[in-house]
Amino acid sequence: MASKLGLIIKREYLAKVRNRSFIVMTILSPILIVGMIVLIAFLTKINDDETRVITILNESTFYRDAFKPSKNISFLQFNDLTVEQAKDSTNALEYYGLLHIPEGATVEEVARSAFLFTKDNPNTSVTKELENVFQNRLRQERLQKLGVTPEQFSSVEKPFEINLSTFDGERSIRGVNEIKAIIGGSFGYAIMMFIIIYGGFVMRSVIEEKTSRIIEVIISSVKPFQLMLGKIIGNSLAGVTQFSIWIVSASALLFVAVLIFGIDLSALSENSAMPPNAMGGMSEVGGMDGKMLLYAKEIYGIPWGLLIVSFFIYFVLGYLIYSSIYAAIGAAVDNETDTQQFIFPIILPLMLAIYVGFFSVFSNPHGPIAVGFSLFPLTSPIVMLMRLPGGIGEGGVPLWQFIVSISLLIVTFLGIVSLAAKIYRTGILMYGKKPTYKELFKWLRYK
Repeated sequence: MASKLGLIIKREYLAKVRNRSFIVMTILSPILIVGMIVLIAFLTKINDDETRVITILNESTFYRDAFKPSKNISFLQFNDLTVEQAKDSTNALEYYGLLHIPEGATVEEVARSAFLFTKDNPNTSVTKELENVFQNRLRQERLQKLGVTPEQFSSVEKPFEINLSTFDGERSIRGVNEIKAIIGGSFGYAIMMFIIIYGGFVMRSVIEEKTSRIIEVIISSVKPFQLMLGKIIGNSLAGVTQFSIWIVSASALLFVAVLIFGIDLSALSENSAMPPNAMGGMSEVGGMDGKMLLYAKEIYGIPWGLLIVSFFIYFVLGYLIYSSIYAAIGAAVDNETDTQQFIFPIILPLMLAIYVGFFSVFSNPHGPIAVGFSLFPLTSPIVMLMRLPGGIGEGGVPLWQFIVSISLLIVTFLGIVSLAAKIYRTGILMYGKKPTYKELFKWLRYK
């Protein structure tokens, strides 16, 4: 049995890696991925470098010198013009917009009457920045009526961050759980994509052999279970080969692109890798360098060895489970069109794991939803990897949950392979009949 299984694995592996489309995608995919990263970084840089010019027609005695230029907005003052003249001038000069501040008896009245004129709907960040100026001035005016001086107002507005520390006395920082969840989620997302792509390869390989009737010759010398297992393992090894080449070549290409084009990759994650206010107040305690060192220390402290080993364990078990289902579907149908009714129920747990996993692990990595999805076999390869950057043991994933998760995956794999083999054995020699769920359940009862 072992020798026949080895031959099937070898045949499937060589057939896949020698395929022209496999070779082309192995070469092109890293180039396309790095090209996309370079393009996004370039567009982000262009977007950040754009400075919008807003003209101001201030007819009131308020808000003079209140609008200060920022990184993305500069202001140009208009004087002795009507509103229509100011609009025409702004349009003619192709500036972003005109801020008209009319006369009024009070700050409140002026603020309510102010208008921003633009060609199209204005950018949210622009309106937010302008609204903050009005809001601060209104707040100052209201507090002054209550007897608060500008100096006292400044001290009131001073931002505050609570000091964070572990029980052991080590300094801790906000946003670390989110960063760890993103790192673990990246591993989980890689597993999901691998399952979908290479599980589909297994299914198509079975359909091709079935429709070409080659399967009738092969099945005469090997058992259906051996053939199914050989296809799964052979395609997975081809996938691992391609995946490894992608990682190495994409990393090398990205390194070269960064050196040649001087790309700042931090701009891509500046607003996404850390939650709002995670970096706020850095100048208050320890400075920017101090906080960055703390973040670097936390990321360095992630148990990378455990994470990588767990990635391969969950990847192998998760892939074996799903590819067995894909192989069974391929054996049950005559063409890819007939697979559509069966594909969505397979992908649904993977999608659920990504979305529910992120929401639950971000907010509470040890909550019942996160724990439940990290134990459920069809979602655990993704959700558990989101939790594992926190380590195993105190403060991380309890050891019993990790063991139970892997044990359930193994038991589920054995059960699903057994059921998939029954469908495979019956369906592989059936032609011209479109299977239904009722028909598949009937095949499962065959001995």
